[in-house]
Amino acid sequence: MAGRLYALGRWAAHRRGRVLAAWLLLLAVVGGLGITLHGKLSTEFSVPGIESQKATDLLKKQFPAAAGGTARVVFAAPSGTTLAGSKEQAAIASSLKKAASVPGVIAVSDPAKTGALSADHRIGYADVLFQQIPDNVPESAKDDLKDAMAPARAAGLQVEYGGTAMKPTVEIGGPAEIIGVVAAFVVLAIALGSLLAAGMPLLTALVGVAIGVLGVQFVSRFVDMTNTATTLALMIGLAVGIDYALFLVSRHREQLAEQGDDHDVQDSIGRATATAGSAVVFAGVTVIIALSALSATGIPFLTIMGLAAAFTVLLAVLIAITLVPAVLGFAGERLRPRAAGGGRFRFLRLSRGHESHGTWGLAWARTITRAPLAVVLICVVGLGAVALPARHLRLGLPSNEAQPVASTQHRSYDLLSRGFGPGFNATITVAVDTTDVPAAKRTALLGDLATTLRKDSDIAAVAPPVTNTAGTMAILSVVPRSGPDAQATTDLVHRVRDHDKQAVARAGGVMYVTGATAAAIDISAKLADALPLFVAIIVILAMLLLALAFRSLLVPLKAVLGFLLSTAASLGFVVWVFQYGHLDGAFQVAAAAPVVAFLPVLLIGVLFGLAMDYEVFLVSRMREHFEHTGNAAEAVTHGVAKSGRVVSAAALIMAVVFGGFIFTGDPVIKSIAFSLTFGVLLDAFVVRMTLVPAVMALLGRRAWSLPRWVDRILPNVDIEGASLPARKPSGVAPAASAAESPESAEAGRAR
Repeated sequence: MAGRLYALGRWAAHRRGRVLAAWLLLLAVVGGLGITLHGKLSTEFSVPGIESQKATDLLKKQFPAAAGGTARVVFAAPSGTTLAGSKEQAAIASSLKKAASVPGVIAVSDPAKTGALSADHRIGYADVLFQQIPDNVPESAKDDLKDAMAPARAAGLQVEYGGTAMKPTVEIGGPAEIIGVVAAFVVLAIALGSLLAAGMPLLTALVGVAIGVLGVQFVSRFVDMTNTATTLALMIGLAVGIDYALFLVSRHREQLAEQGDDHDVQDSIGRATATAGSAVVFAGVTVIIALSALSATGIPFLTIMGLAAAFTVLLAVLIAITLVPAVLGFAGERLRPRAAGGGRFRFLRLSRGHESHGTWGLAWARTITRAPLAVVLICVVGLGAVALPARHLRLGLPSNEAQPVASTQHRSYDLLSRGFGPGFNATITVAVDTTDVPAAKRTALLGDLATTLRKDSDIAAVAPPVTNTAGTMAILSVVPRSGPDAQATTDLVHRVRDHDKQAVARAGGVMYVTGATAAAIDISAKLADALPLFVAIIVILAMLLLALAFRSLLVPLKAVLGFLLSTAASLGFVVWVFQYGHLDGAFQVAAAAPVVAFLPVLLIGVLFGLAMDYEVFLVSRMREHFEHTGNAAEAVTHGVAKSGRVVSAAALIMAVVFGGFIFTGDPVIKSIAFSLTFGVLLDAFVVRMTLVPAVMALLGRRAWSLPRWVDRILPNVDIEGASLPARKPSGVAPAASAAESPESAEAGRAR
């Protein structure tokens, strides 16, 4: 592989104009399609096959009115007044009359007539029902509804909005994300010692991210996709795009510093593509496999999310081995490190022949390998302690309570909880299909069911049954005493399903429990069941890929165990902050709540791929040195010294890019960004930069051993560049490409 990448890198540098033009043309075409022909992104997380989804699909077919989007308008009277006053009632009536004329609205309830008022009459709500399903309610209709509430606001009432039709839109590209990109540029400038070199990874990564995200938006025209999918693609594509380009640019400048002025720049570009590029290809493949493996969960929205992110990673890999060499070719000699001293930005420069870039890494490696067993124990115990809260992990989907404190959705949640109890926001919908029940017995069946439900001590209220025009479908709204995230509510849903279904079935009907609360419980259970299979797929594929890359069994085993440690620690920290509520102010977490149901699966998939990035780049330098010297102990210190700076910079870039998304308003994106930020930091600095060198020092030569029968089976992919031709002085080209040269063939046979 190294020989082919060497030839590709030289070709891209030589034909740099054509390569750049091809990528820009692709950006223009995909960008035009994504901007003009994009589809509609969903805010719903649906899972076919679960009971709540079956009920939703049935309601859309037999009871469309019940499946439409609902905007819940919450009114609150100022202190010292109530909603029962004539002025307040007139203002609410006027507002609701205007709401009824909003396009798409088919029904509006009046709190004065339905009794939807709190005991002190200070808080009330009205439900505005749209004919469209929640995702199809246009923004213009939502704006018209808000404008219709002007009389109520003019009367001094507080007006807030909740319900399925009023979910907030995800907005990306705010100040926090921009600060993250700027911080990434600063890290690049310090790591590479050049402002010109620092700009290259950012520019190439932005090209890849733009193509990836716009391509995903175009595909959303044909595939149902959540808005989280595009955000995840942007987040991961930007981070890995910068990192992969950094690996190549760093290796190229390192080679230019070592070679001196008499060596060919294009040869250095080819070698950087062959060595760092090989690590990028293997690391990228692991990320792509990990993200694609999300399809093993059997959950469509998660599959699409993983494939969208995998597509942007694939683009990042292709850009790293084609566009980055082309850009390096444009820069030419300007990237060669200058002599020490002088210049406006001399504090950033990597001096020719100067090994300052490896000094701290060498000292760090020597410190670790001086007492490797103690280092291993400290790392394992420390990560284990951080992982302890993960034992109490609870999964769910974010309710309006998790929205930003200043949002209208959060304020409406608080008002309803204050006025009607915490269970009001956890309302469960019991749907009954009475198609096969004799018409004369339907009313009695529904009445008996409502009576039975009201006897449950964990149920606060049961609304009268509402039926469709044909009388074949009915729904009952059940209000629990506990909130949507409480364990008591989960137990109630299971109890209703276990006991009350049987009585309905005996009468010939079919009962379903659905609604947002029930759907969150069902999705969480589905994901929990899929997690073991997903982890098994990840671990097995990792072992195979890393064994292929490093021709070792102990190195892959150590890499996977380290990944499991860092993942557990990251989940533990997420539980400690998001579920327990610690440091909620620092990270702007609106309320302590269960962890987003699909976060563990997503974290495992993404963090695994990113962890293998650093594993491959770090350990490949160790193996490269071991291949040339046969000294295992020296290979460890050499690998950390040569790769420590760039791996640290890559991890910091990942962290600042992901960290910028922590302060977005969407609770799903916030928790994903938080888990990835701290997962990357823990894995890179505790596991890869500390635990891995310590374990490698303990293993010694055994780390690189491989049973002979396995050695014969595994193909030799040569990611260290051992088969590359000898370096040529400037202006002297190799007689043949690396893939065809006699030196390449001879080196391949020798290995």
